[in-house]
Amino acid sequence: MCRNQHEEMLMRVVVTGAHGKVGRAATRALVAAGHEVTAVDVTRPVWERPEPGAPAYKQADLTDAGQAFAVVRGADAVVHAAAIPDPTANPPHVVFQNNLMATFNMIEAAIAFGATRFVNISSETVPGFFFADRPFLPDYAPVDEEHPIRPQDPYAISKHFGEQLMDAAVRRSDIRCVSLRPSWVQHEGNYERNLGPYVRDASEPSAGLWSYIDVYDLADAIVLATESELPGHEVFYIASPDNAGGRDLAELVRQHHGEAIPIRPLSRPDASGISCAKAMRLLGWHPERSWRDYLDDNGRALSGKTSEDV
Repeated sequence: MCRNQHEEMLMRVVVTGAHGKVGRAATRALVAAGHEVTAVDVTRPVWERPEPGAPAYKQADLTDAGQAFAVVRGADAVVHAAAIPDPTANPPHVVFQNNLMATFNMIEAAIAFGATRFVNISSETVPGFFFADRPFLPDYAPVDEEHPIRPQDPYAISKHFGEQLMDAAVRRSDIRCVSLRPSWVQHEGNYERNLGPYVRDASEPSAGLWSYIDVYDLADAIVLATESELPGHEVFYIASPDNAGGRDLAELVRQHHGEAIPIRPLSRPDASGISCAKAMRLLGWHPERSWRDYLDDNGRALSGKTSEDV
């Protein structure tokens, strides 16, 4: 791509939840790609000299339509990562109301102001993983975007409804929408705590079929989704190609679930329980990081390893 073509692609991008784990990495990646980013979160701003190259920041409660419209005005694209990230630390109605109304207000504002792209950060939990009150097992593994949707908890339900809001948006406007369903998001500070037990012990169960994603690989997917020319609304799982622990997935599933989960063809023996094939095919996404970049074979953090090293 020539320089002029690249410059024509550069956009004014609003990133919500910009002070969270995903939003912070997405903001950095979009800035590095040359886009003009406005970071948005509920965190109170401080009156300090900004870090060199830091994007503009606006505080907003996106469940309030007026605040949502105020931050979207003038944007070419929206990356909506703001959400209560699980249903366990807030009352159910708070999780559902916050996540659904923030998404509703942001897509309404994006359509009203003529934004051309909307990247909705959904969740791997949409089919029913992780937070189900009654036992949930997927119909097959690796799980892909065609898997039936049967959520039980307010977080997964709110994310499912958010994807439906994207469907409605492309029916009534020219906006392009991409919903990303990240697996369990990891970074250099939490690999040992979260994934270390899987590396050390094959008997450790996993509600998400030993899937995970590095936050910086996820940020790369967010940039690709923001720049994508795909029409309509597309949904993509975003997961590392390998599983946490690096074990044979078919054997792990048989060990923990017997024959209850049929195993479909695997791209590799140590495949993730969630397939990222569609994102690789349609977004051109190629994850570059693995838990092995951060942990040794005993599941302990590699000394001095940072995101810049991988």
